[in-house]
Amino acid sequence: MQGTVDGFNYGLVTPLVAYLMACLGGALGLRCTARSLTASRSRRAAWLALGSAAIGSGIWTMHFIAMMGFTIEGTPIRYDVPTTFASLAVAVVMVGIGTFIVGYRGAAGTALFTGGTITGLGIASMHYLGMASMHLDGALEYDTLLVAASVVIAMAAATAALWAAGQVKGLRWSVGAALVMGLAVTGMHYTGMAALEVHVHGGTAPATGESAATLLGPMLIGPLAFLVLLGLLVVFDPLVITGRPAPVRERRPGIPAHPDLHHSPARPRPRARGPVEHRHRTPQKR
Repeated sequence: MQGTVDGFNYGLVTPLVAYLMACLGGALGLRCTARSLTASRSRRAAWLALGSAAIGSGIWTMHFIAMMGFTIEGTPIRYDVPTTFASLAVAVVMVGIGTFIVGYRGAAGTALFTGGTITGLGIASMHYLGMASMHLDGALEYDTLLVAASVVIAMAAATAALWAAGQVKGLRWSVGAALVMGLAVTGMHYTGMAALEVHVHGGTAPATGESAATLLGPMLIGPLAFLVLLGLLVVFDPLVITGRPAPVRERRPGIPAHPDLHHSPARPRPRARGPVEHRHRTPQKR
């Protein structure tokens, strides 16, 4: 028996909140990625790791908030906790690989394509691994073409977002990129859900695992708290906001304005000329 799938049990509430979470994670992650391009090489890895964790946490939280509104007629849905949190690890690790490639090789050419592809595959892998964590009295089937379309959407969105992060054009640029990324990631999610068909067995055996409502607590306390703390870091670090290098210090007396001039050899100062001495010339005898 084919079960009726409803992905909007709470109307537009869950899609809207899921989209905002994807935008939040994307905005923070992209700003950290842009900040890494202006940081020293020793600190670049830390910024890229923060960016990867932000994007992965935002996508993971978006997915399971959207799944709060997902129901199947005729069977309850439960989630396997280890598999659910394994999907978070997959998202962070694969997004991290993509952002590190772009962070160290640049957001152009082969590096951008490779980083965007890996990041997009990480987004898609997180989605379908999260779907595999569902336990219900039935079998899941997917439409191959729609699954392929969802993966292409994820890769295109990730590539565009990483390219935008590499432009380092300020906060507005990254916010716009985050909005587009959130829309694409959410669209990828619902495209993958549209590919799903559920065949309910009609048995009476209860599904094992945790309900989506039970998982909501860890989602808010864990990844959401991390995103809030990272947001505070972004607010208090003006370089994350602007994405520009550190400003040049004001010129002080005796210090050259250009940093390279600090190492230039000192030039001898010209002697100050005193008052002109008027010499008395003795008249020559004729």
